[in-house]
Amino acid sequence: MQKLNLGYEEEDLILGIDPGQRMGLSIFYYGVEIESSVHTSIEELVFHIIGILGGLRAKRKILKIGDGNMNIAKQIVTMLNLKFCSSFDLEFVDERRTSLKIKNFNQRGKRDMLSAKYISQRDGYRYSILPLSITG
Repeated sequence: MQKLNLGYEEEDLILGIDPGQRMGLSIFYYGVEIESSVHTSIEELVFHIIGILGGLRAKRKILKIGDGNMNIAKQIVTMLNLKFCSSFDLEFVDERRTSLKIKNFNQRGKRDMLSAKYISQRDGYRYSILPLSITG
């Protein structure tokens, strides 16, 4: 994506997360959705996010998490802060009206992935997270 430089000026890496029993993840890079997935383990999700944040260069790395389940959202942020050694921006986003009604209830997490996509496109209050190696 970086080599193609599709004329898209904004070099942001945006990750949207829908926290819950199944956690939806949607990743936008240069304004294009490059991944949409569902995870059932917080640890698995965090290690996947670390691989994405560490593997892609971007001017800003923004993690947007829905506020529907703040316990899980805070666990994700805490674990990321402990295991990821670089800074990123964090936004807790209003998650109301992100879950669509899908005919067959939740086919392999489609609803969670769609919710994560909608979350990644919303704005919330932005916090800059510095790694613990810097802040002590």
